Amino acid sequence: MTPQHEDGPPTGMSRREWREMQEAAAAAEPSPPPAPQSAPPSEAASLAALLGAPDARDAAAPLTILTVCTGNICRSPLAEVLLRAELEPLGVRVHSAGTHALVGHGMPEPALELAAREGVDPEVAAAHQARYLVEPLLEDADLILTMAREHRSHVVKMMPSRLRRTFTVREFARLASTLSSADARAAADAAGASPRERLAAVLRAVNDQRGLTPSSGDDDDVIDPYRRSRETYARSAAELTPALVEVERLVRDALM
Repeated sequence: MTPQHEDGPPTGMSRREWREMQEAAAAAEPSPPPAPQSAPPSEAASLAALLGAPDARDAAAPLTILTVCTGNICRSPLAEVLLRAELEPLGVRVHSAGTHALVGHGMPEPALELAAREGVDPEVAAAHQARYLVEPLLEDADLILTMAREHRSHVVKMMPSRLRRTFTVREFARLASTLSSADARAAADAAGASPRERLAAVLRAVNDQRGLTPSSGDDDDVIDPYRRSRETYARSAAELTPALVEVERLVRDALM
């Protein structure tokens, strides 16, 4: 047998022939199997993303409710300060934004008067400054309450994954009216101890009430009082405040 050398060609073979032989041998070796690819997201995971399932990464963050109107100076800030007065002691964060916000503007005098009449600290209401609705606010929210259907559509177009946690405030109240506190607490208890999971379970139960209470459409909107009479402001508040009572009830049921 012709002797071979570890780092050189065998006797009688040129280095070029030796190199070509090595290259041919390497080419004949089978290719390694392809690296495994990540499995596509399951149908359940995709559905969870669409429905706005709670994000486990945010488990330590406070529950957040976002209220939305057009200018963010009348309806949504009034809803914000009223909800905050009731729910902030439970550790719930409430804030607001506008689809076409009058950025930096405060609440007009009639709205401030309504807030004070409902027991809101005047300094809290006077501190409000309007801001635009942006995606990070939606991403952060566990419940989004809009003042009219146009705002709900705007939210869902901006972030479709928030579909099942977005309601007009009066729509939420209409659906909640057919869900007893006992049933809401049972849904929350079945979800475990996490406040975020418990609220999400209650929101699923609220969504399940669709079709049980018919609406004409306009009944789900809160009238916009901007630049209108004090009587219109009072009418707007009369549409808003009973709906907020239902929101407060179900959030309490979820957390207690």
